[in-house]
Amino acid sequence: MSITPLMPVYPRCDVRPVRGEGCYLIGERGERYLDFASGIAVNLLGHGHPKLVKAIADQAATLMHTSNLYGMPLGEKFAQRLVDTTFADTVFFTNSGAEAVECAIKTARRYHYANGQAHRHKIISFDNAFHGRTLGTISATSQPKMRDGFEPLLPGFTVVPFNDLEAATAAVDDNTAGFLVETVQGEGGVTPATQEFLSGLRKLCDDQGLLLILDEVQCGYARTGTFFAHEQYGLTPDIMAVAKGIGAGFPLGACLATEEAAKGMVFGTHGSTYGGNPLAMAVGMAVLDEVLGDGFLDHVKSIGARLRAALEQLIPNHDMFEDVRGIGLMLGVKLKADFDAREFVAHLRDNHGLLTVSAGQNVVRILPPLVIEESHVAECVERLSAGARSFAEAAA
Repeated sequence: MSITPLMPVYPRCDVRPVRGEGCYLIGERGERYLDFASGIAVNLLGHGHPKLVKAIADQAATLMHTSNLYGMPLGEKFAQRLVDTTFADTVFFTNSGAEAVECAIKTARRYHYANGQAHRHKIISFDNAFHGRTLGTISATSQPKMRDGFEPLLPGFTVVPFNDLEAATAAVDDNTAGFLVETVQGEGGVTPATQEFLSGLRKLCDDQGLLLILDEVQCGYARTGTFFAHEQYGLTPDIMAVAKGIGAGFPLGACLATEEAAKGMVFGTHGSTYGGNPLAMAVGMAVLDEVLGDGFLDHVKSIGARLRAALEQLIPNHDMFEDVRGIGLMLGVKLKADFDAREFVAHLRDNHGLLTVSAGQNVVRILPPLVIEESHVAECVERLSAGARSFAEAAA
């Protein structure tokens, strides 16, 4: 038998973590890595955070799972806290970001169905987006690497250029339900939506009875220095998909919606066996305590500005860097065309013990835990600079 026990859908590298300590991962041979990938923007409290560990242990010893046929005291409490601190009136808990986006799509279509306009089912999404790997979410992208071999995909999606309000406007027709957009594209290259674009989508929705669905799976939950990235644009969505940081490493996601947008989501229209289980809810509460605690968001803003400034200082010193983009601690370093971001990420990992993540547009994503300190910024920049020198020398 040649196939591996783990289905070989990931090109796994030689980093084999067995333990984590704060902002570091430790491999099975004792090697130590500075983790500025955070499980791709997931471990916002780092590894082994004592309050998170205690919340998991205490709840695991109390009650881990019950059916959603029963009442959920802890889930109700967590949902109320999210409602109290966001635009939303109601929350559906999932196990992942892809599930949260699926719920968001269903919520949008069901809204128009409830209004007697079932023909309004088309979702307009955008180039270079990443919304997950279910059939529904890959149908909302135009990237061949996610679509090839899975056709026929689901109908009802139109993809237009990101940050192009004119193209988005032209794509609207009588069958349109709304827009699905990442406030800051992550996989696509750490590219924020422009103010004009996002405000324009909001106005289109208001004027034409459409729904604005934001995917803040990667950019939400304090990653950009505000609780959610859209707060920095002075607008709110109708529906929003959340995951990654919400569980800080525990599988958890959520679909948030206004009462109006969720009007079609009645008994029997959606469900999840594990979504909202007591263990996940205890984790979510513990993470939210930290994120909404005194000074947490201010720290993300200040340390994010410090890290960005330090990264920008590398540009004149290394010929391979083109620019720095992103918001808060969701940052990307774009490489010049002569250098490959994926190869550089591997070089940093294998030769300098720095974990980062590649993205579209030849970008290296810098996604550290949100609890990093000045010392971690200095260590990251030192390793990144040393890696740039040795990588350029090897390419010469």
